[in-house]
Amino acid sequence: MTASLDTTPKAKEPLGHRFVALFASTAASNLADGILLVAVPLIGLTLTTSPLRISLLSAATWLPWLLLGLYAGALIDRGDRRRIMVAAMGLRMVVLTLATAAALTDSLTMPVLLGLLLVFGAAEVFADTAAGTLIPAVTPRARLASANGRLLGVQQVANQFVGAPLGGFLLTVGPAWAFGVPGLLCGVAIGCIGLGLRGSYRAGDHVGGVRVPGTGTSAQARDETSAESIGTRILAGLRYLLGHAVLRPLVITSAAMNLANSAYFAVFVLWLVGPGSAVGLSEQMYAILITTVAIGALLGSVLAEHLLARVSETRLLGVVWVVNSALLAVPVLVPDAWVIGAAFVVVGFTNIVGNVITRAMRQRLIPDALLGRVGGASATVTYGTMPIGALLGGVVGEAFGLPAVFLGAVGLCLIFVAYTISRVTPVVVAQADADRAVLEDAAAGSGH
Repeated sequence: MTASLDTTPKAKEPLGHRFVALFASTAASNLADGILLVAVPLIGLTLTTSPLRISLLSAATWLPWLLLGLYAGALIDRGDRRRIMVAAMGLRMVVLTLATAAALTDSLTMPVLLGLLLVFGAAEVFADTAAGTLIPAVTPRARLASANGRLLGVQQVANQFVGAPLGGFLLTVGPAWAFGVPGLLCGVAIGCIGLGLRGSYRAGDHVGGVRVPGTGTSAQARDETSAESIGTRILAGLRYLLGHAVLRPLVITSAAMNLANSAYFAVFVLWLVGPGSAVGLSEQMYAILITTVAIGALLGSVLAEHLLARVSETRLLGVVWVVNSALLAVPVLVPDAWVIGAAFVVVGFTNIVGNVITRAMRQRLIPDALLGRVGGASATVTYGTMPIGALLGGVVGEAFGLPAVFLGAVGLCLIFVAYTISRVTPVVVAQADADRAVLEDAAAGSGH
């Protein structure tokens, strides 16, 4: 008798209600970020027109990643990731409440704004690092690309497609609204996590979206975690990151690209806004132009999983990074709002596809017990270059003009993209996948 073959396509494993809660929280918090993305630099323009001083706003936002990223990652692997995320988002809400009060009392000066941004950025280090460790905890491993695509898509849409124009509108009503509404949205994000994710979310409590009893919450595991110093845990994360054949090139290139992009966008508003700028946009048109990135990002978030089913992740990553970097030259070569908007649709598309690939690779290649530490180390390196880049953009812009900042950023990105393409090959990634499986099997066998 010939056995029949079942050719019915297998249904995809559902992402589940816990992912929905994380998705809703991400949407609310990123809508708040989108409002601030437009409002803060425009408020800064009312206080100064110096490229260097404007760049300080971006530097203050990203400096905490350089100072706190390693510690945050180690702490998150040591404690309850859900509670840390909620506490950090609560601090963000407090900062925005203080900013609202400062705007209402006409006491919002550049030093005050910079101080608030520093504290807000510090809270974001812990909130974002914890959120990154929760993604694989609430998502089946086979659906990581899909989950990251949806989360990155809603981040971009909320940040720029909805948040950017809303930020421009709220600023016309008054600066207090531009801080108050994001504060309320942070409260919504806290509610989504608090109600949608119940129980413990320590390292090892969930693997591939499934609760694993007796691992991360066992008495033995907690005793060993308490005995291990923060410094030891930080060093373990750094060693894993810097010794990894795939993660090391990815993080080096991401750091270089973030440095270049932060230099670029720290002074970009001066190129676009005002009668004396190259493009001559109004504040409202600037907010609309920024949304073009989100249009492309939305398309990228929808299509990323489908593209990965047809093109290898390494080849696709190389293509989108090259295109993304090259298109940053468009505002200098053709300073026209329509052309820039069209180019930025593709920039948003390639950016989100690249982020889906790299995030899914990191989550797949890092053992759960190291996810916070390696994520913190990675964020320290990649985001830590951003305040440096922002200041560099201001300095170069003051000395050599804005085109030098933009074209220099394009050149730097292309150089490091070529480096990663040469190092991260399908063979290297396959070996890293196998090594990670061995590590997790060994950890499971030892009871950790």
